[in-house]
Amino acid sequence: MSGGDTLSSATAADASAICAQIASVFSAPSAHPPARSVLVSELAAAASRGGRVFVHGVGREGLMMRALCMRLAHLGLPAHCVGDVTAPPALSGDLLVASAGPGTFSTVDAICGVARGAGARVLLLTARPEGDFPGRQADVVAHLPAQTMADDEDGGAAAAQGSSQAKLPMGSLYEGAMFVLFEMVVLELARVLGQSPAQMRARHTNLE
Repeated sequence: MSGGDTLSSATAADASAICAQIASVFSAPSAHPPARSVLVSELAAAASRGGRVFVHGVGREGLMMRALCMRLAHLGLPAHCVGDVTAPPALSGDLLVASAGPGTFSTVDAICGVARGAGARVLLLTARPEGDFPGRQADVVAHLPAQTMADDEDGGAAAAQGSSQAKLPMGSLYEGAMFVLFEMVVLELARVLGQSPAQMRARHTNLE
């Protein structure tokens, strides 16, 4: 086998292992309703009552939330990223979708508190739904049972043992699962809202 073939084989093996890790998140046992169902239900309800949708997260979680916001806009929802200069105030009837994989972040806690104080509904996506923060600041919790930074104490174990299986570091598994979850949510929400791919494409910016 040539060097190029060996590299291609290793790349394919890593890709397969990473995809398998992400897929395993969606078959992991949970005492909570599936995150996909929770998100679709809450987003559809916000659309039905004419509410706006706000999204918030920090770090790489925040990037995944921005990706969701873009697709929600393509679906025709009035969606905004918290912190953008064009974001309007959150009001009663609106929905904040926030992510705190490890269970809490001080800034996410604060934003959720402001949203609830304004009368908006708060949906928290997290890998740790039993903590103080979800119960105190969220109206509804979507459980995504994936490794986060808070769980990554043995992150280098597989590499140290020479394992050929790719092990996603730190919070990468949660963040990768967020992307897949949001794609599934968009697919189902498009069916619920009666939005076709052509309608979504027509809302994509032409300023790029």
